[in-house]
Amino acid sequence: MKLLSVAGVRWLVVFGNLTETIIMDIIGMYPTFYVPYIGTAWVMGIIGVIHVLASHTSVGAAFLFAFLETKAYRDNQPQLLDFIKRYGVFLLVFSYIIGSITGPGIWYAITVTSPRGVSGLIHNFVWVWAAEWVYFTVEVIGAYALVYLIGKIDAKSHLKLTWSFALASWSTMLIIVGILSFMMWPGNESWYQTGSTNDAFYNLNFFAHLGVRTGSMFVMAAVVGLMVAAGVQDKELKKEVVRLITPIGLGGGVFATAMFFYYLQTVPSNARIMLKYHLLPQYAAGMIAVAVGSAAYLIFAWFKPQAVKTWIAVPAFLVIALIGVWPEERMRESMRKPYVAGQYIYGNQVIARDVPGKGITGEVDRIAEKGYLKLHPFIPERLRTITAENKLEVGAVLTKIACANCHALEPGAPLRSLPDKFFHSTDKQMIAAFLAGPLKQGSVPFMPRIDLPEDEIDAIASYIANINETAGQPAGRSKVSSNDQPSVRSN
Repeated sequence: MKLLSVAGVRWLVVFGNLTETIIMDIIGMYPTFYVPYIGTAWVMGIIGVIHVLASHTSVGAAFLFAFLETKAYRDNQPQLLDFIKRYGVFLLVFSYIIGSITGPGIWYAITVTSPRGVSGLIHNFVWVWAAEWVYFTVEVIGAYALVYLIGKIDAKSHLKLTWSFALASWSTMLIIVGILSFMMWPGNESWYQTGSTNDAFYNLNFFAHLGVRTGSMFVMAAVVGLMVAAGVQDKELKKEVVRLITPIGLGGGVFATAMFFYYLQTVPSNARIMLKYHLLPQYAAGMIAVAVGSAAYLIFAWFKPQAVKTWIAVPAFLVIALIGVWPEERMRESMRKPYVAGQYIYGNQVIARDVPGKGITGEVDRIAEKGYLKLHPFIPERLRTITAENKLEVGAVLTKIACANCHALEPGAPLRSLPDKFFHSTDKQMIAAFLAGPLKQGSVPFMPRIDLPEDEIDAIASYIANINETAGQPAGRSKVSSNDQPSVRSN
């Protein structure tokens, strides 16, 4: 097979054992990956949250190590090196083993769920990512060298090693933040015209996002540091360490909060609408509670260092991680909707607009004219023409292609269940009216413009109505065919 460009090409397609060769215009889509009930977004989200916890702890701890070791050598306090080694061993397991597993896990998850989004990022940032890998290599080698060379090389050399580790760790974060910020939006029109990596990387919310991440990394490093300190038997060492790291965590929290409010001013209008009407009503109270609780916990630890026990420190970490990091990551991912990268690739992988600087042509109007059934390369030939017998099966395929990157397709699914969004309606005409109205016109700011021919709209509406109709029926009475759908990969 020839490689498909994002703009679409004239392509020679041979399907299975067909003796007929078909020539058609197609777009550069890929098979759709869908995880039943969970939805693809949860797969990426769960892996991503674990990775963020590991990576932020690593970067924050790197600077804690540099600060503590500088103090140890300057004030002749070698006992601080014992804590650094203890924390370092924990870091190697928590951040570098777990992080090394979840990092490739993120790459796998985003590649199968959003291949065109990943392609867009690679085409913009391939050398930036190469630089990140250089820093990451220094970081990983530095972490192991730092832990295992304490007391085995001279103090000055080890201190240089520790600061190199810290700066390399933060550099990896800086580079990734530039890419993540571009995923939100470039912030101006210049990148669309130039296609320049600099215009993509130094986007409107880059510095605000970097500030939030930098402050957060110190909070996580302090919270994890308290877990490690809880197991220290030397009371004087425990007291000194706790009183050294808690102010760093508090300062990081204040800085992250201030930068978060700055960050909110740098996001696009669709993100602000999503925040106001969907995300803040759901998560604001929890995030405020976590911020206040984290501050109270760190202040308590400073005043009562000996009261920091494992049974307190571990639950505190889990609460901050689950109620703090998960909503933050969920909000950041959701705020981009309907786009997955640069406000030119929709979440459903369709190119939303022209990008002259990259030679990219929008696809929405072509899909509106010809439909997915004629343009998508992975539609089985037997489903390219809708009949009464295959309408529901075609509707299932089209719904997964157009909607499954953001929505689960099962009633009651935990993340943006599509049947639930239609209030479990079995009225096909009502569902079709939404598809042919607001969705076709692109008037829902956080959803892609999905403009399809009437017969494809009818197939999708029939499928969604059938899901809702059969949801309450006994097993075995569903009208949807259970045949394999070659155009869709399910897990």
